[in-house]
Order: sequence, then structure tokens, then C-alpha cells
Amino acid sequence: MIHFMLLLDSLVCCLGDLFAFAVNSFAPRRHRGYPEKEYRLMRWLLLVLISCSLATSLMAADPRPGDEAIEKYLMGETKLLSLNALAEVDSREAWEAKRGELKRQYWDMLGLWPVPERTPLKAQTTGTVARENFTVEKVHFQSKPGLYVTGNLYLPKPMPKEQLPAVLYVCGHSGKGRDGNKTAFQQHGMWFATHGYVCLIIDTLQLGEVAGVHHGTYNRDRWWWHSHGYTSAGVECWNGVRAIDYLVSRPEVDPEKIAVTGISGGGAATFWIAAADERVKVCVPVSGMSDLQSYVTDKVCNGHCDCMFLYNNYRWEWTTIAALIAPRPMLFENSGYDTIFPMPANERIRARLAKIYGWYEKKPGDLFDIGITPGGHSDNVELRLMAYRWISKHLKEDNSEVAEPSLPPFSGKELRVFPEDRDLPKDSLNDKIDESFVRLAKPTTPKNKEEYSAWSRRLRGELLDRVFRDWPDEVLAAEVREEMPDGRIILRTDTEVSVLAARVQAMAAAQEKPKRLWLIVLNADEPEGKLPAWTKGLIPQGQPVTVLSPRGSGEFSAWTRKNPPNYVERAHALLGRTIDAGRVWDVQATARWLHEAEGNELSVGVLGKGQAGVLGAYAALFENCIAEVTLVDPPSTHRDGPHFLGVMKVLDVPDVLGLLAPRQVALINAKDAVFERTADAYKAAGYAGRVERK
Repeated sequence: MIHFMLLLDSLVCCLGDLFAFAVNSFAPRRHRGYPEKEYRLMRWLLLVLISCSLATSLMAADPRPGDEAIEKYLMGETKLLSLNALAEVDSREAWEAKRGELKRQYWDMLGLWPVPERTPLKAQTTGTVARENFTVEKVHFQSKPGLYVTGNLYLPKPMPKEQLPAVLYVCGHSGKGRDGNKTAFQQHGMWFATHGYVCLIIDTLQLGEVAGVHHGTYNRDRWWWHSHGYTSAGVECWNGVRAIDYLVSRPEVDPEKIAVTGISGGGAATFWIAAADERVKVCVPVSGMSDLQSYVTDKVCNGHCDCMFLYNNYRWEWTTIAALIAPRPMLFENSGYDTIFPMPANERIRARLAKIYGWYEKKPGDLFDIGITPGGHSDNVELRLMAYRWISKHLKEDNSEVAEPSLPPFSGKELRVFPEDRDLPKDSLNDKIDESFVRLAKPTTPKNKEEYSAWSRRLRGELLDRVFRDWPDEVLAAEVREEMPDGRIILRTDTEVSVLAARVQAMAAAQEKPKRLWLIVLNADEPEGKLPAWTKGLIPQGQPVTVLSPRGSGEFSAWTRKNPPNYVERAHALLGRTIDAGRVWDVQATARWLHEAEGNELSVGVLGKGQAGVLGAYAALFENCIAEVTLVDPPSTHRDGPHFLGVMKVLDVPDVLGLLAPRQVALINAKDAVFERTADAYKAAGYAGRVERK
């Protein structure tokens, strides 16, 4: 679904095309080249556009205090990753040495590492329809048990005896209801089948016959997708890989001659599949990729579905995904006025890819080229013809000109794999595949000190490699930006990030030299600058206490939240971060500030309720000055937050608490039996007395 502002941009582009058409068609005439009738039309359209712009301005929400800061932060992170795009690779040899590890990281960011088992496809053909010179088989297979993929297989008629090259066509976001979006792109299958190819067009998960969900974080608040490391892009990639398994199982197909292409969401899927599967010998992604500057800084991600994005744990510039396809032939297509895949981003991607492909090409354009057509975002005939030519050149060594004859389409119902609702598979998991698609970590509990040491090293290593990538060995202490008479303090904890802390029990009020500094971490909905009622009895009398509202909390640093498109949250994931990871940083930086302000003599105890308590636990994991953590009503699983990218592929809340040994941990109202794992880990480490459940 395209965001309203992007629709408005599309309107601007359409008007631009219309103006250009009028000028070219009617100049020179009165009214600066327009005839009277067209001039009046242009004037009316301008009034409509201005009215839309004014309405948009009036509808815009008042900015929140944290909007400017968080956008500057996201912009800075984007610039950092953009500057580093493939910078460490300066030769073909260096690229090929690095490519294997990049491929593993890529699978991981799609939620596909370890690579899933290739289970039996259980492919079936439910019917056929035919025309004079081609046949369409209506097929389905299961890419995983219960994950149904429906498609139409276009075959030449009659079939020659020799094996044929094959094309996998992956679809964009075209809503065709029960017929599936494959029916919107049937002209591609017809052309390929009538020109000596086998072509399989498959439905997407969101818009297929057996429908599932793409929009988990876009508009459904399924933030646990972040913790699972699940993205619908991973499903589309895996469905494509298994579709190739299906194609090469067909006796009609030459397994050495496979191409993949598609537009929009299908363009993105083309990148996913071709980067993942070396059997793809040629690809033509059409209007399917932008770069981080476009997605984040220019907010183009607001117009995109979750299937367009992986979770960028390894902090790549987006072009690296496309670079994994090199040196296999790629034609990167787009329309010049496409507002959801803007041309400036395409040009930046092209320049970066040209560097990689230049190491393999005899002359520019041999293996990598771009194709641009006029107009906005559409599956237009010019784009299709360029794709046909490129695929024919590289799969058939055929450089002849191509045309697309007009063929009458089938009705959507004619192409259905499951004709009626009663025919839909009863064992389908499509509508809940997000629950089981990613392989989550299985809990393990050490039994003794030796096992604990190995367990701790492994989990800490995986956390730093896969979840908190490039987290520093030491987060610098927060800087005081402003101290207020009422005890509130503005702290700068990170680049462009300031948070509000407050001293609610000053040092001077202590009756004796304090033994510990106490830091209370507040949740986003807790009043800032105040001691919460739930802390009663948890802190010794007269001890110095500071409360912290991390980024995005309270009123001071809160930013605008709009669902959809949930810009701030989704932009973080594109940069390999989550808001909660940033909040852990804030807790660390604030704890370090408290510690250093007292001459590094006093350790810090951190308290938090619910998710905030778990933030404190992670801060303690990374920050040695935190000696004690108290969690009140802690969530038993990261599915309920806090959310870090792919954390549940490594561990869950009880396990990270177990990693804190020998530090003191108090669990208040932690009634779930899973917290026995925390106690067992402490016991194995030899510190059973330092974890307490109340």
C-alpha cells in the first residue's frame, strides 16, 4: 500500500507528464503553447494539486519534541553506512574472498540461517487452460510444510523435445483477491511461452490465493517480528528458491538456464532470490530497490511493504544485496518518474554496482546495464520488452529485436489453482507462517561451572555478532547538556540523542556515605522525572536515586508515531538497530555518567518495570559499572519486548538474565516457570545466592 504522500508525489509526476505532453503536442499556441481547452484543463488540475497540498499541510500532525533529534540521528546513521558502501572491497580478489561470509550474513538477515531444510515440495497440478500456441498448468507446492505457493506454469505448445530455458516471474503488489496477483502479470508468461521458454509465475504471500500477511510492522504492530528476526521478505525469497527447485524438477526445463524477473515487490523479490540462489543465471529486477538514503533520509520506506526489507543486522548499505548477484548478468530497470523507487537512488546503486561488475566485464554493459522508461511506477510494455531482450541475449544468445503481440488475457478465475473456497488447503499455515518460519533458539541450561563458561561465551559472542553488531566495548558516559533547578538534567547519550534524567534523591540528603548509585529506567508511558510508586521498598532509604526516560519516552524526547507507516521504528531496522537497542545505549551511557561523576568509586544498581527492567539487564551485560539489576513484572519472552533484531534466534529473556552472574539480580513478580532457567544458570555458575525471586 502506497503512503498518501507518495500518492501525492505520483500525482505531481503524472501532472508533469501531462504538461509535457500538452507542450509537445500543441506548441506553439496561445497561453504559452496550450490551446484554450487544454489550458483550462491544466489550470483546473493545478488547482486540484494545490488543494491537495494545502489539505495535506492542514492534516499534518503538530511536531513532537523528539522529531528533529531522531530524524537527525537516523540521517547520520544512514550517511555512515552509505559512505562505507563496499568501501572495503577494492579488487575482484578481495570481493570474492569476502563474498562467502557476506552470503551467510545475507541469509541470516532474511531469517534463513541456518538455511532451512528443503522438504518435499508435494507439487500438484490442479488443471490446465490452453491457447493455440501455449498451455498453462495451474500448480501449487509447499516451500515448507504447510506454506503453500500457488502459480501458473506457462509452456510452449507443442512442446519441443529438447529442454528449454526457464523464467521465474515474481509478482508485485496487484490486488486480485481470490485469483491471486499472478493473474495480473499473465502477459509475461504468454510472451515467454510463445518464444520458447517455460515460465512460472507465482503468487506472493500477502496477495496470493492462499493469503498470508506482509504488513506486520507496517500497520499491524507485530514488533515481535523484530525479535524473531522474521520478515516477509524472507518468505518471498524462500518461496522463490523453492520455485526454482520446482522448475528444475520439470523434465521440460534446462537447469543451467534459469532467469528471474519481476516488478515492484517482484523487483525486490528478484534481488532476494538472485542474490540467494546461484542457479539464477540472469536477472531483471524492475523498480525493486532503492538505497538507504532514499528509504530512510527521504522516507521512501513509508510507501513500502515489509516484504521489501530485510533486517540490516550486519549494517550493510543496501547495494551490497545486489552486488551478491555479480558477475551474473543483471539488467536493472526503472521508470524515470517512479516516486517509490526514485531515480537518484537508482543512479547511486548503478554507480556502486558498476564498480563490482567492472572487474568481470570485457566492456561496460556486457553483464550489467540499466534500462529506463518514461512515466511513473507501472508494468509498461517498454520495460517488458527490455527484459525480454536481456533474458534472450543471455539465456539463448539471441540478440534479435522483440515485440509483444496483443494476446487476450484469461479471466482471473480461469487461472485459479484452487477454483473455489472449499478447495483451499485445510492444512495451510500461510496466514500464521510468521509464527514458525524462523528457527528460534532452543533453550539450553548449563549444569556446572565449565558448561556455564562455554554457554556464556557462546551466547555473548552470538549476541555481539548477530544482534548488537558493532556495539562498542565501552559506551561513553553521557554528557550533561543542561541542569535545571528542579533536579532535572538533560543528558546527551548518543549522536543527536538527548534524554531527560532527574535526581529524585540528592546525594546531600543521604544520612551516610552511600554504598550504591541507583538508576530507575522508565517505560515510554511512565511520567518522566518522578519516582514511580512501584519502587517503594526496593531502594534503601537515603540513597541517591536518578530516574531516566530513555529516547522516545515521556514528553521530552517523544517523537511522532503514526500507524501506518511507523517510520521511526522501521527506519531503525533498515539501519540494523531498534529503538530498544538505542534505549539500552541510553541506560549504559547514563550509568557510566553516574559512576564517573562519583570518581568511579560507586557502582550502579538499575531498576525497571516490565520491558524497562530488561533494558537495564542488557545494559548491565555490556557495562561493568552496573553491579545490580532489579526487574519488576519482567516479560518472560522477547516476543513481548523489548525488541532487538533477531534476538530470539540467539536467546530469550531468562537466558540473558542468567548471563549476568555473578551480579545481583532481583526478580519481582516473575512468576513464569521459565525464570527457573535464570536460577539454574546462576547455580551452575556457582552464584545461586545472587539471584532472588520475590
